[in-house]
Amino acid sequence: TSIYQPESFTSVDLGPALGRCRAAVTVEPVLLLAMAALVLQGPLTTQYIYQRSSERLGYAGNSSRGCNSTASPGERRLQQEVETLTAHWNLCINGAGFAVGLFSATLLGPWSDSVGRRPILLVPTLGLALQAAVYLLVVSLSLPVACLLVGRLLSGALGDFSTLLAGCFSYIADVSDKEARTFRVAVLEACLGLAGMFGSVIGGQWRKAQGYTNPFWLALALYLAAGLYAFFFVRESVSVAGSSKLFTTEHYRSVWRLFASRRGENGGRGQLCLYVLCLFIVITVHFGVKDVLILFELSSPLCWQSDLIGYGSAAEHLTYLSSLLGLKLLQQCLEDTWIAELGLMSNIAGLVVISVATTIPIMFTGYGLRILAMATTPVIRAKMSKLAQGTEQGALFAAVACVESLCSLMSTWIFSSLYPATLHFMKGFTFVFGAAMLLVPAGLLGYVRFSYLD
Repeated sequence: TSIYQPESFTSVDLGPALGRCRAAVTVEPVLLLAMAALVLQGPLTTQYIYQRSSERLGYAGNSSRGCNSTASPGERRLQQEVETLTAHWNLCINGAGFAVGLFSATLLGPWSDSVGRRPILLVPTLGLALQAAVYLLVVSLSLPVACLLVGRLLSGALGDFSTLLAGCFSYIADVSDKEARTFRVAVLEACLGLAGMFGSVIGGQWRKAQGYTNPFWLALALYLAAGLYAFFFVRESVSVAGSSKLFTTEHYRSVWRLFASRRGENGGRGQLCLYVLCLFIVITVHFGVKDVLILFELSSPLCWQSDLIGYGSAAEHLTYLSSLLGLKLLQQCLEDTWIAELGLMSNIAGLVVISVATTIPIMFTGYGLRILAMATTPVIRAKMSKLAQGTEQGALFAAVACVESLCSLMSTWIFSSLYPATLHFMKGFTFVFGAAMLLVPAGLLGYVRFSYLD
């Protein structure tokens, strides 16, 4: 099995190895740095596409007059055209990248069960850095928006952020026992929120003061720092038996066997498939809402500028930390499944309020109601990890990475298409739709709890 063995380290020897589960800091800095860059880059990219689309269509909305409810019907139609064009560019760019990443993640994850986790921390980090470099060139040289596709495809071909996540979660599964795993996974997800708050606030204020170029330089530097940390300071967590071919169909077969050949008590295969379905729906809603949230805030009646968008994104990522604290406290009196259910209810309530938000206080009330929204995914990830053997963690989280890539592809297609199609009758309908979707995993988790005595 894959266990934490100091003698197998291939990185720089940094001193006596810490025992299993005693390492307070392992891959968390890698995820912090990469996530900070991703959150810094994501909203800025959407705003940049929105600005270029506005210039192309001759819409001066947020840049000169300011958008408001007194705009003429023609101006409103032009604003909707800009939003629609931006949403379609997001669909094209993200869809292409995630489609490529779907195959690379499945290849790299099982490979890490043989060669170790460090390679799948380094390879996707390199891809993300290349993507940031291409985006920087597009912004600096005012290249066509279509050139953003090049960077997105490079990142997808090298695994994308989902493979980096898979490597980090696999690493935590290697070095933690089953009792502590849920909280360790939650800590890792809280790193996403901490980095998200930093990237959101810095990106919004910096873009307002100096434009797009310098923030993209910072994103590139953060990706490079994440790669250097992984190379020099992350110790290997897998006992490496020898070399393994990367380009082989065996890696894909190992993922298939994980779901097709599950044996064990309490219907392990059935549980695993249901947990995957729950994760698919929850993450699809998460990514889908994230795709259209900035467009919702940019346009009337909110008409937020980049600084407010940054604060809103920071409030969204604060839910990672509040969910971690809530998980730790609620574990004293509730089973993990019920904590996941509370997280879903919190998410649903927040999305419903956001759907009808017309002022800043109502919008931030919606963010506040989602205080436990991110408590669901660490519970599901930990439960899936407990159903897999030690030598299957890489294949498992590669499958999860594929699910997340598919989620990103589906969410972009569904939500970015649904948002412009429903603007004429309810601007916030997309968020109501997402809230309704979350009722499905709520029911499935309850079914698993009582059917499998989970």
